[in-house]
Amino acid sequence: MIHIEPELLDKVNTWLTPAFDKETQEYIKTLIAEDPKTLKESFYKNLEFGTGGMRGVMGIGTNRINKYTLGKNTQGLSDYMHSVFPGEQLKVAIAYDCRHNSKSLAKIVANVFSANNIEVFLFEDLRPTPELSFALKHLNCHCGIVLTASHNPPEYNGYKVYWQDGGQLVPPQDAEIISIINALDYGAIKFEPNEKLITYIGEDIDNAFIDAAVKNGSFNTPQSAKDELNIVFTSLHGTSITAVPETLNRAGYKQVNIVEEQRVPDGDFPTVKSPNPEEPEALKMALELANKTHGDIVIGTDPDCDRLGVAVRNLDGELVLLNGNQTMVLMTAFLTEQWKKSNKINGQEFIASTIVSTPMMQNIADAYNVELKVGLTGFKWIAKMIKDFPELNFIGGGEESFGFMVGDFVRDKDAVTSTLLICEIAAQAKAEGSSVYKKLIDLYVNHGMFKERLISMTKKGIEGAQEIKQMMIDARENPLQTVNGSKVIKIEDYQLSTATNTINNTVTPLDIPKSNVLIYYTEDGSKIALRPSGTEPKIKFYISVNTVLESAAHFQSTENKLETKIDAIIKDMQLH
Repeated sequence: MIHIEPELLDKVNTWLTPAFDKETQEYIKTLIAEDPKTLKESFYKNLEFGTGGMRGVMGIGTNRINKYTLGKNTQGLSDYMHSVFPGEQLKVAIAYDCRHNSKSLAKIVANVFSANNIEVFLFEDLRPTPELSFALKHLNCHCGIVLTASHNPPEYNGYKVYWQDGGQLVPPQDAEIISIINALDYGAIKFEPNEKLITYIGEDIDNAFIDAAVKNGSFNTPQSAKDELNIVFTSLHGTSITAVPETLNRAGYKQVNIVEEQRVPDGDFPTVKSPNPEEPEALKMALELANKTHGDIVIGTDPDCDRLGVAVRNLDGELVLLNGNQTMVLMTAFLTEQWKKSNKINGQEFIASTIVSTPMMQNIADAYNVELKVGLTGFKWIAKMIKDFPELNFIGGGEESFGFMVGDFVRDKDAVTSTLLICEIAAQAKAEGSSVYKKLIDLYVNHGMFKERLISMTKKGIEGAQEIKQMMIDARENPLQTVNGSKVIKIEDYQLSTATNTINNTVTPLDIPKSNVLIYYTEDGSKIALRPSGTEPKIKFYISVNTVLESAAHFQSTENKLETKIDAIIKDMQLH
């Protein structure tokens, strides 16, 4: 007889009660008899809400995405909404991506809401995540759900919750809802739908969303400049194919070459190892097409179309991938410049970024006399800034992980509008005899040259989670005193909400929600952040270095110097 811990057995036995269907029960019995390791992985904890909602492997068990874990979320959310909006006819919008089971899971979620007397607007087919944020506000819904696991591997799916303002759930609501969900019995889930309360939506919302993206992402680019720009685009088998080509078309861009092999949505993502535009390999086919068609710019989006990867031609005419920090500073500086030209900057504006993104954003904010607000990783915090400071106007903002938000009509990262925005920058630059790459160098000359690199270490399963936890404990208990020979002068610990000046040992509080992040600042201006991912089994190290760039002529030698410095930091910290 295989030994199973009593606590685990209690959880497993719950799933052998009549609240669960026969198929689920039979599968669990097989695991008990034949595969205790998978049984443990499936039940050892409850799937939790992280940076981007709830994300996990699909399958049976409390630590998996399935009809019961999502049903329980939805029942708890329904109960919460009835308690905070008493007497109102509640409304929710639901969207889903290209992943396996996304459509059927979205219908199950819709069924549970409708069974709780909540009106549901369910997209008829897959749609980009930013369109859900837009639709929620457009239809005056109380809440919105997206079924997506973004760029995670094919076996994953997920559940993201949005609130009335169009932004994702933030404290204290998230904790209130989670406590209601955790206290729920699986038998309390109402799965029987009230079909009369479910309305399918599609084209009308698409048109409104695309028109809004064109309005917010266009900046007086002459048609002649648009005609000259040669764009290569790939949807990486995801949802962006439903919105990006039409957005570019309506904005007047006609030279758009689409990577046909990656056009059709497919949850297996057959042509890429990972459908993540942060990974250079993901844009390989698009780069090949651009070299064939003499493309000026390459853009690829992740499966739910909230992140974008961009490649442009460098000074030698070769296509190079920009990182998320580079696209963020390009788009932020361009947007802020447009606001300045329109005389819209009056001291009541802000741009936004995150604690692990490039410090160069502060220099741009200072140059334009706008405020920079910095939050934790995740666009829900930027959406919260917009909500918390209604007296301020939000220009735009982003994070290093390839996400950007243009204005506040969508309250999440939005690769549809951002794709149009980067094309506007490219078209205007080309028409001036410049390029996106040259514009980036100009920014470095004006605001300082910053270079970043991300090191990700993957640690899967129970052992992996423990290893990541231990790495963060070690970093806190034995903090670095020097990095690559430069003295650590400040340590920010977002778990403890403290910033420690290591020169005079003074500690000041950090006015930002708690998070498992540790940041070292050194005497020579380097910044190194450590952060376990909230959505993947990874620990991430964010390295940023900077120096003055005297002129564009010194760009290559200065870049080489900064790259060498990052290599030395990686070697010193043994991050191989």
